[in-house]
Amino acid sequence: MNEIQTIQSKIYEIRGQRVMLDRDLAELYQVTTGNLNKAVKRNIRRFPPDFMFQLTKDEFNRLKSDLIFQNGTSNWGGTRKLPYAFTEQGLAMLSGILTSDIAIDVNISIMRAFVAIRRMVASLPKPEVNADVAQLRKDFEELKLDIEDILHDQNDINESTRLQLDAISTALAELQSKEPRQKPRRRIGFIQDGK
Repeated sequence: MNEIQTIQSKIYEIRGQRVMLDRDLAELYQVTTGNLNKAVKRNIRRFPPDFMFQLTKDEFNRLKSDLIFQNGTSNWGGTRKLPYAFTEQGLAMLSGILTSDIAIDVNISIMRAFVAIRRMVASLPKPEVNADVAQLRKDFEELKLDIEDILHDQNDINESTRLQLDAISTALAELQSKEPRQKPRRRIGFIQDGK
């Protein structure tokens, strides 16, 4: 059971999914992270984005701030590339490409750890749903009344604005109907009319 607890401590929640990082998997499989990632890249069609994804710099920095990674990315130690995260489906797919005895035993333990986490989450007490639904309905009704008041006030403003716009349109129409007086223009150039 101690092995399952060790594996559970290496399961993180990233992007709303429970994942394991390539570094931790390599340690469990007793291979280098580079070799693990090479095996994955040779079989990349088995790992669509919902099975495996590379962490963003922000996600990596968040993990680093939680002391999961003590060193950042650098050429002088620490992680050189942003790590890859494997979902439960990706871990199952990983078991198909890593076939050593150690890898098989580790995959069995990993699957048991994920099952144990699911059972633990399922056994958590459920909040009182009816009270939550009643509160949501009450909040919705209050919001609905507020919106109706706002729309009513907006319609009143629009009515007075509409009257003002009608008056402006009428004034512009009257101005356009009057024919402007044209003053004779002087021709451009050296030769002028009448000279």
